Amino acid sequence: MISVQTPISEQTIDSLKVGDPIFINGYIYTGRDAALPKVVKLIEDDKIEQSDIHLRGSAIFHTAISAAGIGPTSSNKYDIESNIPILSEHGVKIHLGKGELSKETVEALKKNNSVYAVVAPVTALLQSTVIEKELVAFPEDGIEAFHRIKVKNFPAIVSIAHGRTIHDEE
Repeated sequence: MISVQTPISEQTIDSLKVGDPIFINGYIYTGRDAALPKVVKLIEDDKIEQSDIHLRGSAIFHTAISAAGIGPTSSNKYDIESNIPILSEHGVKIHLGKGELSKETVEALKKNNSVYAVVAPVTALLQSTVIEKELVAFPEDGIEAFHRIKVKNFPAIVSIAHGRTIHDEE
């Protein structure tokens, strides 16, 4: 397993390749259909700097936070995947979720030196990696609000890196 510490450096992303198993340590944002478009709106309205959201070197996990635990949602849903390019452009280095992404998103990840890693839907295991959690923005969205969680040894597998995907033929 490759240990990845947040904030994530450009050099760390440069060293990752498709198929690499990683453990993420530090802070991860969580957001999905409701929160991610709102984060992008903050960027577009030049209000992200006034928020508690610091995207440079960050990771975003496509999930909700509930008493039942955390587990990945499908990253190829429109309200998630359509926001990946702009989030990458503004500093998100690792997007975490499940599902195959479009060629356009693969190219946007490559352009912005960001990667996508898949997370197995194993809620109990993932919940055991969470050390602390904090509501950062959009409390009106309930479990889909934007959170920051601190994790230790959060497991994932790099699925897209540098224009290649796990789905490419060798």
